[in-house]
Amino acid sequence: ARYLKWLTLVLFSYVATVFMVHVPWIKALTATVLPSLSYDGRYWAMFVAIFGTTISPYLFFWQASQETEEIRDHDDQHALIDDPKQAREEFKRIRFDTYTGMTFSNLVAFFIILSAAMTLNLNGVKDIQTSADAANALRPLAGKFTFLLFTLGIVGTGLLAVPVLAGSAAYAVGEALQWPCGLSRQPLDAKAFYCTISGATIVGLSLNIPAIQQLIHITPIRALVWSAVINGVVAVPILVVIMVMTRDAKVMGKFVITSRRLRITGWITTAVMALSAIGMFITWNGG
Repeated sequence: ARYLKWLTLVLFSYVATVFMVHVPWIKALTATVLPSLSYDGRYWAMFVAIFGTTISPYLFFWQASQETEEIRDHDDQHALIDDPKQAREEFKRIRFDTYTGMTFSNLVAFFIILSAAMTLNLNGVKDIQTSADAANALRPLAGKFTFLLFTLGIVGTGLLAVPVLAGSAAYAVGEALQWPCGLSRQPLDAKAFYCTISGATIVGLSLNIPAIQQLIHITPIRALVWSAVINGVVAVPILVVIMVMTRDAKVMGKFVITSRRLRITGWITTAVMALSAIGMFITWNGG
């Protein structure tokens, strides 16, 4: 991870690409803040997909499980519910990580959308089937090195993301079934946990096999989009449970959320995602 994380800087090439093409900034920013709504199921599906890649269910499991695993691996650390005096420093660290990560990820995502709109969509390319199609969004910046640049970014982000995506699935399943879980455990001590990680990874890799694609009639890009849509839908009931739990002293102990701002923000987020999912289902049936 120490070395792979530097490859993610390639993603900033999308930012550079935007400034190399003519962007009607007033129109683009206005449409970002005040998007035009459409009675089209595909439009709402993409709306839900964007939420699904930002507020993803796997993040809930991954971050919580990793924090718990860190406590198990360090004798001087204890669960905050048992040692509240550590809370201030730990919350400060978690808050900084979350704000920084979400800010940069959303900024990069915005520029990826904008660069694709100005280079692909504007030229009639609206059906992206492969990563090679998506790579062409970088052509104004990279020219003949487009695919090399895109590959470096995909390798860096992909190898960092696979353990998170597969690992979060294993944490969710393992903790629900009360298996021994944790990446700090040896494989023989958590066989089912590591088998789940391996299985999730193999399923993901199999989508690149042409025969599998023909069998299930889905391309890797389409699979990514629909997995994001599913994440956006599944996140809603999980958010409801989380919002209810954070008010329960039996679960949270001294850390029940009393901040009115946090509660309102949390419920607004949940409501917006729920309404987007409902809008998708309604319009999809209608159109």
